Amino acid sequence: MQITKEAILKSLSKVQDPDLKRDLVSLGMIQNIQIASDQVSFKVVLTTPACPLKEVIKNNCLEELESDFGTGIKWDIHMTSQVTTVRDATPVLPQVKNIIAIASGKGGVGKSTTSVNLAVSLAELGAKVGLIDADISGPSIPTMFNVEGEQPAVKKEGDKNVIIPVTQYGVKLMSIGFLTPTDSAVVWRGPMASSALRQFISDVDWGELDYLLIDLPPGTSDIHLTMVQTVPVTGAVIVTTPQKVALADANKGLSMFRQPQINVPILGVIENMAYFTPEELPENKYYLFGKEGGRKLAEKYEVPFLGEVPIVQSIRESGDTGYPAVLKKGVTQDAYMELAETVARQVAIRNASDKKTEIVEIKA
Repeated sequence: MQITKEAILKSLSKVQDPDLKRDLVSLGMIQNIQIASDQVSFKVVLTTPACPLKEVIKNNCLEELESDFGTGIKWDIHMTSQVTTVRDATPVLPQVKNIIAIASGKGGVGKSTTSVNLAVSLAELGAKVGLIDADISGPSIPTMFNVEGEQPAVKKEGDKNVIIPVTQYGVKLMSIGFLTPTDSAVVWRGPMASSALRQFISDVDWGELDYLLIDLPPGTSDIHLTMVQTVPVTGAVIVTTPQKVALADANKGLSMFRQPQINVPILGVIENMAYFTPEELPENKYYLFGKEGGRKLAEKYEVPFLGEVPIVQSIRESGDTGYPAVLKKGVTQDAYMELAETVARQVAIRNASDKKTEIVEIKA
C-alpha cells in the first residue's frame, strides 16, 4: 500500500480509544502527520496527560500500521495530550477546563487528604492544577501543603484587585487559611462563607488550568449551592469510608448532586481508609471498618468506583508535616497516582458523552 496521509489515517481509524470507544481519527487525536522516504512521524493527542493506557494505544497504532504497510518503515509516534473540556466560555474562570467538586457526607473520612493528594498526583502527571479550600470554618489545606503563614499577593487589574494564588508542589492554592490568623476561628454565617467562596472563584487569577479541584466542607450546605450557582461543575467525586455510618451520609451527599435542580455528574466514589496495611507488611490488608462499602455505594447508584486508599501511618504524618503522601514512594503513592489516572479518565469520558455543564439556577 502506498504511504499517503489518507492511507495512514485509514489504517489508524481501526484503532479505538479504550475509554471513549471511538476510533482515534474521528476523535481528532491523530495530528501532524509527516512523511519522509522511509520514516513517518505523527502525534497522538490523548485526552489527559494522566492516561494510563498510553502505551496500549501506541502499540495498537504500531500494530495496525505494520499490518498495512509492512515493517520496513520507521514509525515515530509522539504521544502528547490536551485535556478536554465541555465548559462554555464564560467570564468566570474562562481558562479553566474542568472544575471538580470533592465532597463527602460527613467529616473525618479524609476528604481533604484525598483532595490534596489527588491534586498533587494530577500535577505530577503533567496537568495544570488548582485547589480551592472551600471548608471555610476548618481550612486544612495550608497545613497539608506546608504553607501556613503564607499570604497570597494581590495585583491591580483595572479597578479590581485580583488575588494571586499560592503555589506549592506544582498546585495553585487558595484558602481562607491564608487570609486569617492561624489560631483564629472563622465564625461566619452561611452568606459570609458563600461570599468567600465566590471570591476564591472569581477574584483569583487562576490562569490556565486543566483541573480546578474544590475541597468542599462535609455534608450539604450553602457552600455547595453557591458553588453550583457560580460555576458550571464538570463533575463530583464522593469520598467515604467503609463503615455504615459514613456510607449513610455519603448517600446523602451523592443524592444532592443528582437532584434535578442541581444535576452535577458523579465522576465516581473513592473509598478512603479501606484497609490497614502495616509498613513492615505491605502485602497484608486488615479491613478494620468493614469491606467494600464504597464499592457497594458506587454499584447502588451505578457510578464508577474510582478506587481504595489504605490506612497507612505515613498518610497521617504527611498531612502533619505538609509533604503529601503521594510524593513518597510506597503503597500510598501507588494508590493516589492510580486514583488520579482514573479520575482523569472519568473526566474525559464524561466530556465525550455528557452535555455541556451549565451554572445551576435554584429558585428559593
